[in-house]
Amino acid sequence: MADEPHEAPASVDELDEAPASVDEPDEAPAPGHEPDEAGASLGRRRRILTWVVAGAVALTGAGIAVAATIRSPAQVAADAAPPPASVLADRVERRVLTSSVVVRGTVAAEQTLAVSPGAGAAAAAGTGGKPVVTRINKQPGASVQAGEVLVEVSGRPVFALAGALPVYRDLKPGATGKDVGQLQEGLKALGHPTGKDPAGTYGAGTKAAVTALYAALGHTPRPADPGDAEKLQAAEDAADTAQRQVTTAKAALAKATSGAGADTAEAQQQLAFAQADLAKATSRLEAARSASGPMVPADELVFVKGFPARVDAVKAAVGEPAPEGLLTLSAGAPVIRSSLPAHQKDLVKAGMKVEVLSEATGLTATGTVASVATAPTPATGGSGASGPGAGAPDGAGSGGNAPGGAADAGGYALTVTPDQTLDARLSGQGVRLTVTAASSGEPVLVVPLSAVSAGADGRTTVTVLGKDPAAAGERRRVEVRAGMSADGMVQVEPVGGGALADGDRVLVAQAKP
Repeated sequence: MADEPHEAPASVDELDEAPASVDEPDEAPAPGHEPDEAGASLGRRRRILTWVVAGAVALTGAGIAVAATIRSPAQVAADAAPPPASVLADRVERRVLTSSVVVRGTVAAEQTLAVSPGAGAAAAAGTGGKPVVTRINKQPGASVQAGEVLVEVSGRPVFALAGALPVYRDLKPGATGKDVGQLQEGLKALGHPTGKDPAGTYGAGTKAAVTALYAALGHTPRPADPGDAEKLQAAEDAADTAQRQVTTAKAALAKATSGAGADTAEAQQQLAFAQADLAKATSRLEAARSASGPMVPADELVFVKGFPARVDAVKAAVGEPAPEGLLTLSAGAPVIRSSLPAHQKDLVKAGMKVEVLSEATGLTATGTVASVATAPTPATGGSGASGPGAGAPDGAGSGGNAPGGAADAGGYALTVTPDQTLDARLSGQGVRLTVTAASSGEPVLVVPLSAVSAGADGRTTVTVLGKDPAAAGERRRVEVRAGMSADGMVQVEPVGGGALADGDRVLVAQAKP
């Protein structure tokens, strides 16, 4: 029989990986079977490898930690050594040196008035008691022109005319003064001439102009005296009676003269008496006529510095009692009001130039110091005056001199006049004012104050640094003459042949280890 080919026996690994035959019965292998022992040996080798890797990682980390904490003696000494001395330097500049005072201010009208109609309006209307607002012609924010009615109180108008002097009395026929002159100028500006009346005298021409103004406003002027009609009638009757007595006396004298041998002395005396009575009656009649007629009450007129004016606030509605300060009116060219603390008051003088900056809008302007108060602003604003124009002409009333209208106790009122018309957006805005209190006038060399030192020999010097600021050998001392100082800088001029130029670096400070 021919030999059959035989397959080579399988290795242990192949036996481990070979799948079991599906034809073989599921019987547990006998104890000590070779494949089970090989699998256990492979598991032990894997566990040993895992522990070796973990140990190596742990040892590496420990080595790094130990190396980080161990320093050489040289390193310890270097760490403990002081840092090198630092040098603080600054550059020499050539520029105009100015000393400035910076304060806050508020853009406001040149004049602010509190309009407070009095009880005269209610009395004129026959209602008595407290006056009542019957019409508001101008709401807050409205523009006001000369001759326009602002508000009506108890049926009576309150209107504005141009004038710097505030209203402080009723303007009646026969009155004289600067306020009468302002009234006349205001009437003429509105097309109501005052005739032949002298300036500042309330005569017949002014009465006619006042009557025409009130008619244009749709109102009837109030009489200077409610009893004017009766007084004038009585004066006219007295003049008529005196005239008749003169006529009778003349007739008696003529009759006495025509009679032969009649005594005319008594008739002449009676005529003289009658003529004297007529002269007195005529004079009283002229006085009554001069004093009678329309007046302009103080509670119906407001003088303002210029037009257009502006209504800032109205405190009451129609039908409500008219309070003090019913309206707030602003007029005149815009100015900037501020307040100086006591320690800066003497640094700022009238005529100094001012730079104006609005941080909110970015707008800038220039101005000039118009005035600095000589006394601090009172703790509370307002003068307590009454009437429609109780505010002071310059806006000082109601705390007008302090920023935003608020009084600043201990501060000195500062008023700045803009060099050009301010942008309308700045009205009522807070601004920063930089007042040039002093100036070198032309570009000069300036260095920080701390760069200048005085030696024991009395010389004033600065230290100019070389290319290496820390190199003491490259430094040179330059004697200088100090000038004005401002904002931490001082003007210097080299003397004794020393050289100092724009751009040189000078020593300001040096920290010692």
